[in-house]
Amino acid sequence: MRTAMGYLFIAGFMVVFSFFLLGLLEEEKEAKSLEAMLEEEAAIDEVSIPRNSYMYDKNGGLITELSAETDRRYIPFEDIPHYVKQAFLSTEDQHFFEHEGVDIAAVGRALAVNTKTGTIEEGASTITQQVVRNLYLSHEQSYNRKLSEVLYSYQMEKEYSKEDILEFYINSIYFQNGIYGFETASRRYFGKSSRELSLADIAFLAAIPANPEHYNPLTKKENTKLRQEWILEKMKETGAISEKEKKEAKQQPISLSYREKKEAYPDYSVYVEEELKQLIASKEGYQSRINKAEGGEKEELKEALNQRVQDVLESGIHIETSLDPVLQEHVTSTMNQELKGTDVQGAAVVIDHATHRIAAMSGGRNYRKYDFNRAFQAFRQPGSAIKPLLVFGPYLDTTRTGRKTQVSSDPYCHNTYCPKNAGGGFHGYVSLETAFAQSYNTAALRLFEQTGIEVSFSYLEKIGLSKLQSSDHQLAAALGGLSQGVSPLELTRGYTVFSNQGSYTPSRAIRKVTDGNGHVLYAWSSKSRQLWEEETNQKLRHMMRRVMTEGTGRAAAIESEEWRGKTGTTNSYRDLWFVGYNQRYTAGVWLGKDQPASLQGLGPSPHLQLWKQIALRLKAENEDESY
Repeated sequence: MRTAMGYLFIAGFMVVFSFFLLGLLEEEKEAKSLEAMLEEEAAIDEVSIPRNSYMYDKNGGLITELSAETDRRYIPFEDIPHYVKQAFLSTEDQHFFEHEGVDIAAVGRALAVNTKTGTIEEGASTITQQVVRNLYLSHEQSYNRKLSEVLYSYQMEKEYSKEDILEFYINSIYFQNGIYGFETASRRYFGKSSRELSLADIAFLAAIPANPEHYNPLTKKENTKLRQEWILEKMKETGAISEKEKKEAKQQPISLSYREKKEAYPDYSVYVEEELKQLIASKEGYQSRINKAEGGEKEELKEALNQRVQDVLESGIHIETSLDPVLQEHVTSTMNQELKGTDVQGAAVVIDHATHRIAAMSGGRNYRKYDFNRAFQAFRQPGSAIKPLLVFGPYLDTTRTGRKTQVSSDPYCHNTYCPKNAGGGFHGYVSLETAFAQSYNTAALRLFEQTGIEVSFSYLEKIGLSKLQSSDHQLAAALGGLSQGVSPLELTRGYTVFSNQGSYTPSRAIRKVTDGNGHVLYAWSSKSRQLWEEETNQKLRHMMRRVMTEGTGRAAAIESEEWRGKTGTTNSYRDLWFVGYNQRYTAGVWLGKDQPASLQGLGPSPHLQLWKQIALRLKAENEDESY
């Protein structure tokens, strides 16, 4: 049958082609040759319609919908409701299942009208032609484009089934307000899926694509309603619905419930997008090639990676994350409240170190999507918060000494480098745990020098701090003097080693990425590194407990809770850090100004107060899970 129709198409095409030539003569400077068009038509690309991707929290709740330039929920043919198909077939292309991409009779009528008026007044486009126009061509009103459209349409009909083409059409048409595809329109304008719509609702939405601005349901609902009634009449004429169904649908009130695209928890979701890029780069080999490349080649690979990520997102993936929505809301609201009315910014990260999952994240006070996210994009000097990872851990592990071992906290100088302790005092010989709890700089430098700078850094490098430089291998690093610093996420990740017997496993936000059918496309491989012996780790845990009972972290202590942690303060009070952990969670906070400046006058221990408010919610979370 389709072969016979193909011959009819060719015969009809030769008849109407002469009409096209009349128009092409007026466009000869821009027109392509028929030969070129036929070659182009033969090389039709595979249909790829960009669609939304989806991100979910740990409970399976939708966090956000990710889209590029188009907001589109793609729906396969078998899931498209019957009345949706019939609404468009009845009004756009009643002979869709009979023609070969172009309705020759309709084209002839349109050409006669257009030739008479000297303009393109009538289009006679089939659904196939509209799909071709939406996917491959412009909407330019010219004979040149129209001829290309005819050729592409015939080719599409040869390569795809009618069901495929109708699916492409219903998913590609525009519904105003940045909305593409019928399913997206259903969820945006009515707040429910297309299978839940009534006949009246379906006909109402089907009215929009004919002229999206004129039939904008948000601003010109009365126009949309008039066309809806016309569509119902057409559906009755073609036998798609009965007279009774038509009358009932016309009488049904249209109640819109417009909903914006879902975009919750931007602090976290923006990081997930970054981690997706890292995951693709790791799994598809981009990262290793970028690391080996130089100059222009490196930049080309980065561009290729960005394009690959965009292609993956436009394929309609589902990203399952570890976001705890209760914790996320608490962390962001606490950040906003604690820093309200100040010019200070901050960041916070909460990790479930039992599962190596990132549970919550704040990118800053009053964070908005795609703002600078301080949780993973701000790199600042960590101050004394680096000491357990770079100084005390390596020292205890290499010397096998006890935490009661004595170390001098008296003045220390190396050439012209003579740092002081906080407050300027010196306290003679003290135990390692006292030096740690009180954060004595001079004691830390002596331990760092004794262990050896290179040996100490060999431990730190195992936790993957991305900005470490060879120039950082100097004494000031023991006090947090790193040239480019660390991010709150990196430092909080590093502290999870203390809750995992001295073993480090990178904590992630993404659990897995699947396609629309549930097939796993990407997932992180768990790779652990042992930093130091379990005995060393246990000593560090004891020392970090003393920070909160009698050291610099006392203001963060929670009654009846055995939290452990370490403070960090940089020169001139520009950065304030605290990272602490209990049996389940590791939480880190940073306070500072985007343009580094002193935080004096902010009040006593603001970073510890912020951290404590977050930790109190974690305590409640633990109790809820235990119950």
